[in-house]
Amino acid sequence: MAALMMAEVEADPKHRASLQERAELEALRFKWIESEKAGYDLGEGAIRLWICRYWNRFLRQRWLEHIHGEACWIEFDPRSFGVVRRPGLAESPLTETILEHFRWGEENLHIIQWAMDAEQPMDEIRTILTALDVNSSRVPCGFDPARPRYRHAAG
Repeated sequence: MAALMMAEVEADPKHRASLQERAELEALRFKWIESEKAGYDLGEGAIRLWICRYWNRFLRQRWLEHIHGEACWIEFDPRSFGVVRRPGLAESPLTETILEHFRWGEENLHIIQWAMDAEQPMDEIRTILTALDVNSSRVPCGFDPARPRYRHAAG
């Protein structure tokens, strides 16, 4: 029964969320905190600063949640939800090592270079990188800091 439930969750996750909505909330929280520190409303500039400083990191962390099956983000390919737990990837000790490289913000090229330097099995590395498909997780920030809601009081 538990296996069936896991398969159902992987095939059709019930808890889906939007990266854009969550990021917008994070940016607004950042704007409020920074405005409080400054003593005045930093407005649109604080939102732009959050996007420049934190969007890519935010996106990478949400992608990792998605491929681990912890949270289903609608902007990512639903077929990649929980991919880390699937046969082939779950058994490979290299999968967790590669994921650690991604957690540190590295890209495929960095991982390939590490694998070559460490004399890792390149066919397995290529298979894992292809299955994870980090390049499909590149989602542009979709909320507009110039919208009027960002120009008002910092709260």
